[in-house]
Amino acid sequence: MARIKTHLQNRNLTKQLKTHNQQLKQEIADRLAVETKLEKLTEELEQRVEERTSQLSQALDNLQQAQVSLVQQEKMSTLGELIAGIAHEINNPVNFILGNLSHASEYTQNLIDLFQLYQQYYPNPEVEIAQKIDEIDIDFLMQDFPKIISSMHKGTKRLAQMIYSLRHFSRRDDSVVQPIDIHEGIDCTLLILQYRLKANSERSEIQIIKDYGTVPPVECFPGPLNQVFMNLLANAIDAIEESFVTRSNSGANFPKIAASGVHLSSVLDNGQITIRTAVDEQRSLVVIQIADNGIGMTEEVKQRLSEPMFTTKPVGKGTGLGLSISRQIIEKKHGGTLWFISEPGQGTEFWIEIPLLSKKA
Repeated sequence: MARIKTHLQNRNLTKQLKTHNQQLKQEIADRLAVETKLEKLTEELEQRVEERTSQLSQALDNLQQAQVSLVQQEKMSTLGELIAGIAHEINNPVNFILGNLSHASEYTQNLIDLFQLYQQYYPNPEVEIAQKIDEIDIDFLMQDFPKIISSMHKGTKRLAQMIYSLRHFSRRDDSVVQPIDIHEGIDCTLLILQYRLKANSERSEIQIIKDYGTVPPVECFPGPLNQVFMNLLANAIDAIEESFVTRSNSGANFPKIAASGVHLSSVLDNGQITIRTAVDEQRSLVVIQIADNGIGMTEEVKQRLSEPMFTTKPVGKGTGLGLSISRQIIEKKHGGTLWFISEPGQGTEFWIEIPLLSKKA
């Protein structure tokens, strides 16, 4: 009887163990299922977070681009209206002076000729006239006065050219594609920047080297494209001036080498900007290269240069929008490309490539 009782107890215990074992297996299976669901939910959550982050990043980028675009439009509108207004107000009196100077030059020569004839036929004038002739130094006056008129004529013509450049630069036709001579746009921009190219107490004159190719009229937006030229050329001047400041502060007299090593001579003591234009006939593109022998850029600056609002210039001197706006104008407005090469102490070279025939015409 004792054995039977023990056997029954063992059987009950075995059943209980099996039951517990099955319960444990079920619990493990349930936990594994829960863990699988948690892993899946975690993956889905991570994916959603990644997608949302990407969306937010894209939205932020779009917002920045929209902000840059608005600033660009407002800047061009304000600048265009200001320059166009000034040019219009100056244009009429300058043309008036320029037109009258031609007559003044003719009248002056006529009076000089008449006086010389008088001297020829009446070599001995009255005493009072002779005294006046000596007092005003008539010989010097007859030599110098035509030079003064000629100098005034040249200065006024220069002013007229500047007004033309201002009007050309401020063309507010950014919604209309037109075939233009890009060399004229570059030259007008250089004329506006002429005051910054001249020598000053800190540096010698910045030389401009033009290597223009045979480029047909390019279909583009003239006003915005002129702004790109202005931004790149102004930055090149800033880089050269900074190199002179760095050289002065360090006491060094190190040479500057062009970024490409092609456009400029290998060793330069003076600031130089080289502008090259050419046509890539295979791709139907016009290529514009603007190289300076300025201070160049570090790797960190190059990585951040495309960021809106990023600038290495002092507060109040730069907004950090110039290159970003230029890239939008070239890439989005003209369907072209804008890129650069630069090394510290070896200058910077920008390349602009835009189609000869616009797709937005």
